[in-house]
Amino acid sequence: MHYYKELYVYRNKKPKKAVIRTYLENDFEGLIGIQKESFPPPFPSELWWNKEQLESHIQLFPEGAICIEIDGVICASITNLIVDLHNKNNHTWEDITSEGYIKNHDEYGNSLYVVDICVSPKYRALGLGKLLLQAAYEIVVNKKLENLVAGCRIPGYSKVSHLYTPEQYMNRVASGKEYDAVMTFFMKSGSIPTEVAHNYLEDEESQNCAVIMEWRNPFHTTKEKSKRPLVELV
Repeated sequence: MHYYKELYVYRNKKPKKAVIRTYLENDFEGLIGIQKESFPPPFPSELWWNKEQLESHIQLFPEGAICIEIDGVICASITNLIVDLHNKNNHTWEDITSEGYIKNHDEYGNSLYVVDICVSPKYRALGLGKLLLQAAYEIVVNKKLENLVAGCRIPGYSKVSHLYTPEQYMNRVASGKEYDAVMTFFMKSGSIPTEVAHNYLEDEESQNCAVIMEWRNPFHTTKEKSKRPLVELV
């Protein structure tokens, strides 16, 4: 099953048609280009997508491999997989995503996990990142999963790491005392911070940490709701 949706985004108060869809093999060059634009140094270039990883995404879970196209140009993407996160609170990006190949995708898992989300800098004023997360939330509801989970970069942390622990920084961003471009974006898009994952990913700006963000399916009816605590806004 593939994902497909058409809608309008606005630039300078003028509507532009956008197509949100499953990405395909002929999109690979564009997807890798977005990665290079979105994650410049000091982000490790070896963590950009390669064609083998992208091929694995569309073979194993095409529903979760989504891009946005405007005027024939691929300008944003999100990749997801389904995993079983019960009793697996401590994980790294490489472990949870099978080093980006999603070979551990599990149709019987409980959570949709965001492997990667990126938007070309030229298109970041159009709200495309939020549209991608909305598409992922729809997948959660459609597949009756418990939640969406993402290991969120905190690129603003390196500037204040001498002042705060990662947990303190997470709480300060959650309470509005600090601004972090990525974590704040996830919060504005409906996800909530729950905990810090240390040694999550080689990422100098985030001091190798990530904040685990969660969106809980409001239609999920089992008694085994997520036991992750919400961050208190203090």
